[in-house]
Amino acid sequence: MTEPPDVGKQVRRWIEKAEHDLRNAEHTLTIHDEECPFDTVCFHAQQCAEKYLKGWLIFKRLDVPRSHDLVVLLNLTIAGGFQGVNPQDVQPLNRYTIEARYPGDWDPIDRPEAEQAIAMARRIRETMRTLLPVEIFQGKG
Repeated sequence: MTEPPDVGKQVRRWIEKAEHDLRNAEHTLTIHDEECPFDTVCFHAQQCAEKYLKGWLIFKRLDVPRSHDLVVLLNLTIAGGFQGVNPQDVQPLNRYTIEARYPGDWDPIDRPEAEQAIAMARRIRETMRTLLPVEIFQGKG
């Protein structure tokens, strides 16, 4: 018989990657406006949110879909007991899964929009950190 996966370790790995995305977004936003790639800031903010939500699904031992749609992921996490963020709040971040990565005739992204994207990523992060056991963050869970 195989051993059950170390859920705490898996969640920590997703959180670590989410934290890297948030740091990248925050650091990139320090670049002067004319030089700052706001699309990259928004992409990393979206990725941070996505990875935290997927970490929750893993924690709850729920299936993690191969999706970047934060509304879908958030609805699954809500069904799994996550609370504090509404699906319509994350909807704006979905734009960055495509528009921030690929060329196209997209509306430009400016600093206020990038700041809002980071704020939403932080909100999901802080909500998650209040719901997950502290042991997850200390490497014990």
